[in-house]
Amino acid sequence: MNSSISFSKPDIEDDEWVESMRKSICEQDDEEIAKIPVSIFTVPKVLLATDPKSYIPQQVALGPFHHWRPEVYDMQRYKLAAARRTQKFMNVSFDRIVEIMKKQDEARIRACYHKFIDMSGDALVWMMAVDMAFLLEFLVVYSMKQEGRTMTRVTSGMSHLVDATGKKLSHVAILRDLVMVENQIPLFLIMTMLEHQLKEGENSSAGEKLKSMLMGLYHELSPFQEQDLAEVDIDDCDHLLDFLYHMTVPSNKEHHIYEATIQVEYEGITEEARDGDQEESFAKPSDVGRFTNFMLIIVSKSKAGMLRLLRKIIFGRPVVLLAKLPWKIISSLPILKLMKGPIETMFENFRGEEQETSKEEGDEQKAPTIEEITIPSVTEMVKAGFLFSPVNGGISDISFDVKTRTLTLPVVELDVNTEVFLRNLVAYEACVAKGPLVMARYTELMNGIIDTEEDATYLRERGVVLNHLKSDKEVADLWNGMSKSVKMTKVPSMDKVVHDVNKAYGETWRVKTSKYLKKYVFASWKILTLLAALFMLFLTTVQSFCSVYSCARALHQLPEIPGSEGAAE
Repeated sequence: MNSSISFSKPDIEDDEWVESMRKSICEQDDEEIAKIPVSIFTVPKVLLATDPKSYIPQQVALGPFHHWRPEVYDMQRYKLAAARRTQKFMNVSFDRIVEIMKKQDEARIRACYHKFIDMSGDALVWMMAVDMAFLLEFLVVYSMKQEGRTMTRVTSGMSHLVDATGKKLSHVAILRDLVMVENQIPLFLIMTMLEHQLKEGENSSAGEKLKSMLMGLYHELSPFQEQDLAEVDIDDCDHLLDFLYHMTVPSNKEHHIYEATIQVEYEGITEEARDGDQEESFAKPSDVGRFTNFMLIIVSKSKAGMLRLLRKIIFGRPVVLLAKLPWKIISSLPILKLMKGPIETMFENFRGEEQETSKEEGDEQKAPTIEEITIPSVTEMVKAGFLFSPVNGGISDISFDVKTRTLTLPVVELDVNTEVFLRNLVAYEACVAKGPLVMARYTELMNGIIDTEEDATYLRERGVVLNHLKSDKEVADLWNGMSKSVKMTKVPSMDKVVHDVNKAYGETWRVKTSKYLKKYVFASWKILTLLAALFMLFLTTVQSFCSVYSCARALHQLPEIPGSEGAAE
């Protein structure tokens, strides 16, 4: 589904377009507009392509990006009904609210969106006012939940949409639409409407009422079971999704802590994934060099002729030695003359493959890459003796105890809304974050440790995952489907955990044995195949020789070894 059709009204008249251009250039103060930061974005295409339904609203459109799409414009009748009900609780008329917004906030509204809004001022302001009325009526449910009350009766106009228990499908669909990046409304507009709904003598302010609603919505959507919530200032948030992001990924200011710089050795934490299957390996490239140098030192200290010969064979390319030194002698034998050509071709192909491999390894560094965390899966760590411990916290509570080999992960509750919630947090973070992409790194970590249904099952049994989906396979598919990154990022605290896990995993005897077998045995299958072929060739030669000359008679004619008779007796 292409979302670009929703950015403008398709049948706009030329005169209206010219008028909008004139107003944009002549009547607006560019200096004032430049000071207003862009806060509402479209989803990056690399993410949108993975799952469009997670980023494009399906039930209700809020704001100008998807307003004209026929699929969601059918909700306009319910928006207007909500606006009529909202007007009854306001201390000014709806017309007056729209007039104030048009005069004071039109330029600010346009500046919040990073796409050009091809609508007249009146159409834009009326659209935003009606959408806000609908959104506020929907959020009232969560305000009551946050205050410990339940909504026993819903207004008739929204009864088929809004459900205090959240069981109706329409209610769930609207919830998903509310958290989408392209479906946001600036919070300062909602604050303005709430201020005009306050009654004389009311204790709570508009900001407190709005925060109460958003906190209830956060508890409904957040997959984490956090005990200590961050103190997020509602005035610092641009829109609803921005508030949810700061609650999920709190900054040091919101946590009232100072995070010290963590030094992390990034080698071995990430792998470079390209088109096609990737081969997992936890051994560093320098391990082979260290092993080679170690053997060279041992051989160089020895004075035995056999060891010197062994050193030449091992470290002097045995295939080349076999090809050069004895080849003239071997190829002169009558039986082997016929096989001279095929064997030479085999040597040339082998050397050619080596040169191609080294060339590809040199070119790999220049190829574009996609970053993915390299970490063993849950089942692999369990087999190596690792433990998993759940904690009622958030992303910042991820840790690893090296002594007990225990990986501590926050409890995550997965339901039908979780994937859309997490995907849009990752997309919004990619648009606004100036520092590390913490949310994206968390999804990459979970994607790294959960590869199969068995991984998801184990985490559910340990209490790390609370699964409200149909099966554990859906849990694995959820995390594996969110592996696409928009750019490479490093999160020191999380990367230190991954580094420590990989280091501890690589030090287990099971993994060490597997690594060395893979590096030094299975990786040398070409040489082993060549040696086996030469051995079979030798046996064939001996058999041919014995068929011509009687080997048994020649053996009987050999002189007896002195003392052999006594030994036989």
